[in-house]
Parts: sequence; C-alpha cells; structure tokens
Amino acid sequence: MRIHIPRGLAAAMAVLLLAAPVAAWSDPPAPAPATTPASAPAVTSPSVVSTTTPAETPTAPPTVTGVHAGLLPKDLSVATMFHNADIVVQAVLVGLIVASIVTWTFLLGKGASILAAHRSVRRALAQADSERLLATLQLHMRGAPEGAVQRAMTEATAVEMQLSAGQDGAGIKERVASRLQRLEAAAGRRMARGTGLLATIGSTAPFVGLFGTVWGIMNSFIGISQSQTTNLAVVAPGIAEALLATATGLIAAIPAVVIYNIFARAIAAYRASLADLSASILRLASRELDRRGGARVAAAE
Repeated sequence: MRIHIPRGLAAAMAVLLLAAPVAAWSDPPAPAPATTPASAPAVTSPSVVSTTTPAETPTAPPTVTGVHAGLLPKDLSVATMFHNADIVVQAVLVGLIVASIVTWTFLLGKGASILAAHRSVRRALAQADSERLLATLQLHMRGAPEGAVQRAMTEATAVEMQLSAGQDGAGIKERVASRLQRLEAAAGRRMARGTGLLATIGSTAPFVGLFGTVWGIMNSFIGISQSQTTNLAVVAPGIAEALLATATGLIAAIPAVVIYNIFARAIAAYRASLADLSASILRLASRELDRRGGARVAAAE
C-alpha cells in the first residue's frame, strides 16, 4: 500500500533529521550553579591558607584610654620620682633631707649633753645643800670637769669673798650674787646654743616644701600644654613628684618642732637647777660672812 505524504511535511522531516547529528556533536549546556545555603561555612582550599605565624602578626601599640603606653611611667617609687623631678625640685628635696639629718643628729648630740649637764648640776645641788662650809664645797667641786658650771660658781664665790675680805657683808653678798647670776646666764646660753636652728627648720621646712610643690605643678601644667592632653595617667606622675616636696618638708618640720619643744623644756629645767645651785652657794657664803662677822665682834670684845 503506498502512503501519500504531503510535500511540506516531507521537507520539515528532512530538516529535523539533518539537525539531530549536529546537535549531538555540539557542547552540552553548562549546568546551573548550585545554591549554597547562607548558613553553611565556606570551605577554604589548603593552598590559600595564610602561613603568617603569630609572632609575625603586626600588633597595634598598647594604649591606656587613648594614650600610648610608652608615655606612661613604669615605676612611681620615691627614688624614681626624685630622679625624674625638675632640678629645682631636686634641690628642694636634697635641702630638706639635709635639714632632717641635722635635726636627728642634733637630737642625739645635744640631748646627751643636756642630760649629762642636768644630772651633774643636780648632784652638785645635793652636795651644796648637805655642806655647811663653803671651803668644803669648793674642795668637792674641784673633782668636777674643768669648765663645769658648778665648779666655776664655787670658785667665783671663794675669789670674791677673798677680794672683799674685811668689807661690809651686805656688799659682799651682792657682789657674789652678781657673779653667780652671770655664770648662770652664761651656762644657760651655752646649753641653748643651736636650738634656734631647730626652730628655723621647723618653721621654714613646710614653706620650702610648698615652694617645690608649686614649682613642680607649674612644670606639670607646662607639660600638659606641650603634650596637648589632659589624660590623668600622663599628668599624675608630675603632680606626684611635686607633692613629694611637700611631704618631705613635713617630714623635716614635724620632728624639728617636737624636738625643739622637748629641748626648751629640758633647758628650762636645767636653768632652774642652776638657779637652785646658785641660791645654795649664796647661802653658804652668807653663813661664812656671818661667822666672820661674829668672830670679829668676839675679838673686839
């Protein structure tokens, strides 16, 4: 049986048969890219992993509230603050330290001197109160050190009585009292020598320390203006160095004032003992004059 195919359909089938082999030999279409979920971690190829070691990783310089750590002091001890202080503040600190050393040295030296002199005068007073003759007291006082006030008093009294022998007794006692008063005043001045230095240190050391503080704070403000920062971590070391001067001034002044008051009371007690000794010697001289007067009256009768 013969099938009749129209011409138009036959032409279309011929085009399709010729196009099929060409499509088979051409490149296949590229596959659509796979969509990766947003939550899936990205996988990095081992060949692109960074080989930089932690030691080679550059780090930013440490800062403290925006200030480079190299600008901050590593140590705020007293020695470091003194080393970093201005030359004027250093001079103030050295002067105050020297004043403090002088104060404590004076305490040891002068304190021992006052104590020894006071004990010596008290022993001489007890000896004078127990004696009945001026000559006997003078003999005992010769055992005292050369220049001791009790020895000088007894010798001065004996010399005046020898020079005034045969004169009026009232005039002799007045001259003896004058000699004793001069010796007493000289001994008191000699014992009080140097205590004025303690008073000077005690009154001026706080002001000297305050001057060092004002100077140091002034330099701190100048440093603030130059560094153009008001960060407390930068300003605090300079202020601490300045306040160190005030602290040193108080350390020098307070002991000086206390020691001066102690010495003032001790010297006052020493002068009181000298006055008692002078009165005791004067009484012995008065008795001696009364005996001489009685002897002259008896001889005249």
